[in-house]
Parts: sequence; structure tokens; C-alpha cells
Amino acid sequence: MNYIVIDQGTSSTKAFLFNAHGQFLHTNKIKHALYRPKKFHVESDPSIILNAIKLLFQEMVRTSGKTKIHRAGLAVQRSTFLFWEKKTCKPVTPALSWQDSRAYGIAEEFKEFGEKLWEITGTPLSAHFGGPKFLHLIRKDQALKRRINNGDLYFGPLSAFLSQAITGLPGIDDSIACRSLFYNISKRKWSAFALDLFQVPQTCLPPLVPIKKNYGTLFETDIPLSIIIGDQQAALIGEGGLKTGSMGANFGTSGSIQYNAGRKPFIIKGLISSVLYSDEEKRMFMVEGTINACNSLFYHLENMLSIPHKEMNWDKRARSTDTDGIYIPGFSGLSAPYWTTGFEDIFIGLKDDPDQIVRAAVESIGFLVNDILECLKPAVATLPNMLTAAGGGARPSLLQFIANVTGMRIGYSSIKDRTALGVFRILNDSYMDENSNQVDTVFYPEQSANIIEKKAQWRKAIGKANLN
Repeated sequence: MNYIVIDQGTSSTKAFLFNAHGQFLHTNKIKHALYRPKKFHVESDPSIILNAIKLLFQEMVRTSGKTKIHRAGLAVQRSTFLFWEKKTCKPVTPALSWQDSRAYGIAEEFKEFGEKLWEITGTPLSAHFGGPKFLHLIRKDQALKRRINNGDLYFGPLSAFLSQAITGLPGIDDSIACRSLFYNISKRKWSAFALDLFQVPQTCLPPLVPIKKNYGTLFETDIPLSIIIGDQQAALIGEGGLKTGSMGANFGTSGSIQYNAGRKPFIIKGLISSVLYSDEEKRMFMVEGTINACNSLFYHLENMLSIPHKEMNWDKRARSTDTDGIYIPGFSGLSAPYWTTGFEDIFIGLKDDPDQIVRAAVESIGFLVNDILECLKPAVATLPNMLTAAGGGARPSLLQFIANVTGMRIGYSSIKDRTALGVFRILNDSYMDENSNQVDTVFYPEQSANIIEKKAQWRKAIGKANLN
């Protein structure tokens, strides 16, 4: 008995074939382009992503051969939204990436409603999320608005478009519905207040569905699609995070600190409350702090500093360099806990030295992790003694700095593809509650006067930039 997992990410789609014991039998990935037609515009072609999923799925089926595939699951990047035709499932807009902040004017316009939206949805008012993107697109395109009023179109996250295109059945999973700014997290339904604010007819939204359900079969096969979940939720579950109070960090294109909040949602200023897991009978919630620029920060610096990709090696540069300066990356905005749209990068006290700037970039991620944890501390009884970190960006220079600046032990797990592993755990019920929070290396905090001084510099820089 085998299982297929698709992990659809920011710049590529990966597929995995698991056996019943959770071992990888085969994996492959297909990259896709991100387009930046204007400043703060980041989009992709949803049809290209859909085709990549189909090709990878077919490859996994062929590889499985005569061994039956029991179920399949899909993890998807969140906060990427688009419009598509209800009948044909044809996209009528690009997929506006989670990095896209073109709707910053609407977020500013509705600022007075931000606190109320946060209380209802668990999500801060930000141009990165669904509501502002919806309103921005219909204000720019009257033909689009008419088609919505005629009932021709759906609007939703990339996961909802993909699930309908793959199975023929519409639905928005709980975990990613949270990023729409329409979802009442306590009542598990669309918020009338939010829909009215962003001028969204409920008929334009696919129905809400739990994470684990029978979505239908994939691409006209008899293989059921049984899971659709946000990629960071899956990553926490892949780290054994289904126990209340569990915490994990995942560093990829973006970064995320996740805390399992248990069976009831709670709202923490500066952070996002989301559904971690749901089925027909129960829901579990998480509180999350998102860092927009993690690995994407170093791609940004490659262009800015004219460093060829093969020569960046940011971990090595950061380990061999010290800096007294501060860098606040603004090219994709700051998410938790500041929630600002894109701005010009801020450099304070940095020499004209690429290695110093790279080192300061690494430290900026660590400072943001610390800021997220500081938001969590007053709201939870106790934080775990160790924060487990995984992902392609979880490298020694970053993890040691996080340990130093937070005063926590940071455990590194070399197990790759935690997101895919999390989906497998839900697909194979026998692995759901198993704790896989194993670490290979522990980074211990090294407190010093320099760290205390640098934390003060960061706070001062944030204040000067009017970000707090």
C-alpha cells in the first residue's frame, strides 16, 4: 500500500511516493516561474502549476507500479489567491502570490476595521491576504466585477482552485480559508461583516470543507484525494506537532514559528491564529508568526549585491563575518508581528561590504523570530524548552544566532521535507499521533553583552522606521 503526497510551494511543486511505513520510495519536483510585472506585484500562472501537479502525480502512479495507491494528499502555499470560472475551472487572473502586496492601499484604507477583523478571523489586516486582493482586482477590472455579479466566478486560495481542477468538486479547506480574511475562526463559517467590508458575494466563494475529507478522485483515476492542508500546518504535524503546546520552526522561502494552541482558537496581537487540523468531528488550532523573507531574502541580495547564485553561500559568509549594523528587509514587507507592506530596505551602521550585509540579513531573521516568541510568551503558560527547526534555510549561522538572541536551545532536524511527512502522517492514521520531534544537533545560547546591545539596536531601528 503506497501514498502520494504533493507539496505545492512558492517556486516549485514536489511529489513524493511513500510506502505504508513512511519511507520515501520516489520523489521529484518541477519548478515554476514567479513574475514581478511591477514593484510589489508577485504572481504565477496557476495553469502551469496545475500541469506540474498532474505530471508529477502520473509519475508517482507509474513508479508505484502494481502496488496499490491507497490515498493522496496535497499541501499548498497559503495566501496565494485568484479568480477562476466555476464551470470550466479556467483561471481568469494570475495567482497573486502570498508575497504580493499590490493591495496595500486597501489595507491602509480599512485600517480602522483591522482590530475587529483580527478578532473575527484571527488574521491581521494585510495586503498579503485574500480580502484586499479581491477588492483590488475588482476595482481595477469592471468586467471581472460583472462576471462575479453574474455568478460565473469563484475567488479563493490556490488550494481551492487546484482541488476543483483535480477532482471537479469545489471547496476551500479550513487551514487556508483562514488566510482569506473572510473566515470566522470561532464559528467555522464565512463572516458576514468581512464579506460586506470587502464586497464579496458569498456565491463567489467555494464551500468550506475540513482538511481531512473525501475531496473526490484525482485526474479521473480511482485514487482519492483525502487531504488538503496549508504547507506550514503540515510542517508542524511533520515535526510531531499534534500535541497541544508543541512548537516548531520551518525556514524555507519564508519562515514560520508555529505553536499548537489546542482545541480552541485564541487571538494574540501580532500573530495569526489558524486551523492546524480538522476533520468532520474535530478541529485543532495553531498560533503562528510568519517571516516573509527567509531564503527569498538571499535571492533578493544576490540581485542587489550582484552575487552569482553559486557564490552566495550565505551560511558560510555569515559564519565568518561579524557586524555591528542592522538590516531591516522591506522588499516583501514585514509580517509578524509588524504587518507592514513593502518598503525600501533599511541599512543602519553597515559598511559597504557584501558579507556584512549578508550577516545582518541572517540576524534580521533571528530578530524577527525573537519578536514572535516575545508575542507568544504572555499568552501561553510555558513555552517548550527547545524550539525544533527544519527546512532548507535552517543552517548553522542562523540557528546559532536564534539561540543567542532568544536564549533558547534550538534543535535542528536533518529530516527533509517535513511538510510532505506531515501530510503522510494524516493520510496514514496509524502515524498521526507519533512524535517525530527528533533532532540531530542542538544549538545552545551564547549570551553576551554584544547580543544585548544588538537587540537594543534592533528595537531602536524598528522604532525609527515606525514599524512597531
